Amino acid sequence: MPVSLKKLSPSAWLQLAGWTVFGTLGCVAASLVVTIALFRHAGPEMLDLALIEATVVPILLAAPLFFYLTLKLRELAVVNHKLVVAASTDALTACLNRGAFSTRVENVLSREIARRQRAMGALLVIDADHFKSVNDRFGHAEGDEALRIIVAAIQPCLRGDDMLGRLGGEEFAVFLPGASPLNAADIAERIRRSVADAPFRPGGYSHTLTVSVGGALFDRPVVFEELFRVADLHLYEAKGAGRNRVELAPMPPERTPSWYHPGLPN
Repeated sequence: MPVSLKKLSPSAWLQLAGWTVFGTLGCVAASLVVTIALFRHAGPEMLDLALIEATVVPILLAAPLFFYLTLKLRELAVVNHKLVVAASTDALTACLNRGAFSTRVENVLSREIARRQRAMGALLVIDADHFKSVNDRFGHAEGDEALRIIVAAIQPCLRGDDMLGRLGGEEFAVFLPGASPLNAADIAERIRRSVADAPFRPGGYSHTLTVSVGGALFDRPVVFEELFRVADLHLYEAKGAGRNRVELAPMPPERTPSWYHPGLPN
């Protein structure tokens, strides 16, 4: 879809003007150099006319051409950005989809491993309680609205660098880079309370939404699959303990390979 000139930001207008002006000046400069080389032995009157033509023609042709091409390149950049967003965003809730979420978390964890820094943080896995009954009782349209309400309730509880993703169905995940165990527990509990306090009135009837939260705390280099496995295990513990609760635990210590024996050659 073409970019409306009225919707261009001041920085976009500046970029558009810059490419148009400097592109046109470049064409004029090249045209003048060629003209001087060709007509340097001509008389002054002919040289002056040639220089005027070498200046005016590139301006008349190059200015609108550079303006058009720059505008089209900007349209292409906007379309590409929208495609990237669409490919990484869950269409229903507008948070990260499973693939984008896991990739971004893994990238953060990999950078920590590469820098050999002490990694710290937490992964929370969040599941809506009794969600099937919401769909069965109120219909899938209201179930979709419930998911949007849950996401809207989670977002204010997060910090600037935290990531929220939808893993599928009614299951979400939150990655808390750099969070201490106390920070992670506080955020998880605020999420639980925020969802429970969120207004949900399907068909005019008030219905309380709740979530169970399982979390894995880490203070060592770890990969996403391992982190998710532990967080998901604690989610099931929260479900089994009555739902609408938080269960967090640290990652188990890294196991020493069975073949390793201190004091012996590896």
